Amino acid sequence: MRKLLGYILSPLTIVAFCLVLVIFQPLQWIAYKFFGYTAHKKVVDLLNLCLFSTFYLTGNRVIFINKQNLPIGRPIIFIANHQSLADIPPLIYYLRKYHAKFISKIELTKGIPSISYNLKYGGGANIDRNDSRQSITEIVKLANRMKENKWSTVIFPEGTRSKNGLVKPFQVGGIATILKKCPEALLVPIAINNSWKLTQYGFYPLNTFTKATWEVLEPIEPNGRPAEDLVKEAETRVKKALGQG
Repeated sequence: MRKLLGYILSPLTIVAFCLVLVIFQPLQWIAYKFFGYTAHKKVVDLLNLCLFSTFYLTGNRVIFINKQNLPIGRPIIFIANHQSLADIPPLIYYLRKYHAKFISKIELTKGIPSISYNLKYGGGANIDRNDSRQSITEIVKLANRMKENKWSTVIFPEGTRSKNGLVKPFQVGGIATILKKCPEALLVPIAINNSWKLTQYGFYPLNTFTKATWEVLEPIEPNGRPAEDLVKEAETRVKKALGQG
């Protein structure tokens, strides 16, 4: 029944989603060119609120849970499992006061209204997965920006999306690189649940009347521990929160 409703309701969400991207493209350009980073970030925050609000047109629900008292003015590495492209807009919006940036494929910096512009000018890292030297260089630059500006970053250490919600092994590479340059960064796991179901059948039809949750878990103090141990602890906490541990 949900899939059948998806055929009927999905066009509403798809059209609304695309309209949001088109509308916010010139707004981002104006904000960045004439008013700088702060204005641009506010536009991007609103953009992502509007993007995930379109999910409600198919009866889906976004529940973001953050009971942690996280510090402001300290770099944070948010470590999340990755289930779908729907993961990203709620993370950008609800983590906005932490200036959370992303590590993205360089291919995404072209051709996508609003999203490509933000990836180019928003302060994240755009990496070429076929060029390890370029990737490391970009991540180091991001780590330096985190240190200088007290920004944060969101990393999906599985390396790819899980299409069935089962957490894949976390990779340590990008997190270890950031910690070398920004050892004071706090590690904060985030457990994402059921967002894979939103696009279970692809982008058409979208699934309907599904509740997806994003839960911020207890932070992990690095205290000079090896990156491998820290990432393993984050993976364990995420799996436990999702009932997979």
